[in-house]
Amino acid sequence: MSELHDWLAAQHPGLRTYKAFKERTSAMAVSDREHRAFYKLLSTMVDPFIDTYNGEALPSELAEKTFRRLLRVVEDAETKITLSPDIRMNALNEIASVELV
Repeated sequence: MSELHDWLAAQHPGLRTYKAFKERTSAMAVSDREHRAFYKLLSTMVDPFIDTYNGEALPSELAEKTFRRLLRVVEDAETKITLSPDIRMNALNEIASVELV
C-alpha cells in the first residue's frame, strides 16, 4: 500500500490525479485480494470529487486542501491495513465515511 501513497504524493493535485487514483486503486482491488475492501473504498471515495469538478475549473486552494486530505486518508489506511482485524474494520469505516467534497 505504501506504493499508493508514494505515487500519490508525487502527483499534481488536479482532477487527472483523482481519475488516475481511481484507476490505480481499482486495479489494486483486483490484484491485492487480501486488501480489496480498502482499495474499493478508496476508489469510490474520489467519485463525488470527480463528478463535481469534471470539466470545471478547480480552484487551487480547494485542490490543495482536498489533495492533502486524500493523502492523509491514504497514509492512515496504509498504516492500518496490516494491523488487527478490529483496527482494520475501524479504518474501513473511517474511509467509508470520508467526504472529500
